[in-house]
Amino acid sequence: MGSIRVRNETGKLFLDFNFQNIRCREQTTLDDNKGNRVKLQKLLDKIEAEITLEQFDYRKYFPNSAQADKFDQIAAQKQQAVIRATPLFKDFAQEWYEEMQVGWRNSHKVTVRRMLNDRIMEWFGEMEVSVIAKADILKFRASLAKVERKDGKTLSAEYINKYMKILRMPLDEAADRFNFTSPYRGVKPLKKPKSHIDPFTLTEVNLILATVRADFKSYYTIRFFTGMRTAEIDGLKWKYVDFERKQILIRETIVNGIVEYTKTDGSQREIEMSQPVYEAFRQQWDVTGGKHEYVFVNNAGNPLEYNNVSRRIWHPLLRFLELPRRKAYQTRHTAATLWLASGENPEWIARQMGHTTTEMLFRTYSRYVPNLTRRDGSAFENLLAANLNPPKEA
Repeated sequence: MGSIRVRNETGKLFLDFNFQNIRCREQTTLDDNKGNRVKLQKLLDKIEAEITLEQFDYRKYFPNSAQADKFDQIAAQKQQAVIRATPLFKDFAQEWYEEMQVGWRNSHKVTVRRMLNDRIMEWFGEMEVSVIAKADILKFRASLAKVERKDGKTLSAEYINKYMKILRMPLDEAADRFNFTSPYRGVKPLKKPKSHIDPFTLTEVNLILATVRADFKSYYTIRFFTGMRTAEIDGLKWKYVDFERKQILIRETIVNGIVEYTKTDGSQREIEMSQPVYEAFRQQWDVTGGKHEYVFVNNAGNPLEYNNVSRRIWHPLLRFLELPRRKAYQTRHTAATLWLASGENPEWIARQMGHTTTEMLFRTYSRYVPNLTRRDGSAFENLLAANLNPPKEA
């Protein structure tokens, strides 16, 4: 507990208190009287409160004190001790990965491991985690923006953000464990351009289904009219096809040949079969039902491989039909826009798609179906026509 004391030689008051187990005495120019003692007591109370909360900055209160220099040296020594005690990024990142991977899907494990071992480790691997600075992080991000892909284009903002997110996670954990401020604080993700979707029209869908190889007609019929993701339909097993209730149970996916849990909890859902989808499943049952575990298989009886199907079936078909090149994932967007255009309940559509709310539905697809949100101007035109007086003739 500190006190207010008076210097006998000068009659001036001084503060007497303890900080970091060191006795501190700081002189003032105030005379010893009741008013000055009250004033200094308030200051002392504030100092001791900040000491208790570990927020006291000695130099802030006594900038010209020799004691301030001493405490600056102590703080610097402590910081050096912290720095010397922290591991290299490559060692801590490995430890962090081993601790975290138990809760990750296999595809996420592969992504994290690949990105860590790629450019992140090349840049930060030999640095101690506590000496990595914000400037280092920003320089690394700038270097990613200069990387050229095989097609001559640079990395997208979305892909750069993936690298940065994987870098941030072990850095934040290290800062928490070793009690230093994360250098990632204040680094914001790059702004991503709005995702472009290019769904097929119903005319294009009919053209594709009328032209595609017969052994893939059921496959693409189901893709176009259910909104299933590639990993969901390629990993679909017959035990998850309920003919009686006309439902598809989305429970598993297949990524890089490995069966996994769905992308999110919300992705687990039941998709209602329309009549064309039901008939497509019936036709496919005659091909693989009772013979194979998976609904769609290759010649070897194994689940379809996305890259192989895209290269040999999907893109050649689009070229043959002279349709713009699009990823097969656009079949999912096509299902959503067709449902919306037909007037289906948005909440029902969101459940079919595996979205927890309708927000993404309206944000992503509303421009393709103007009548859904009444943003085609017709409502305003009707209002004006019904309520505005006709202009008077001259």
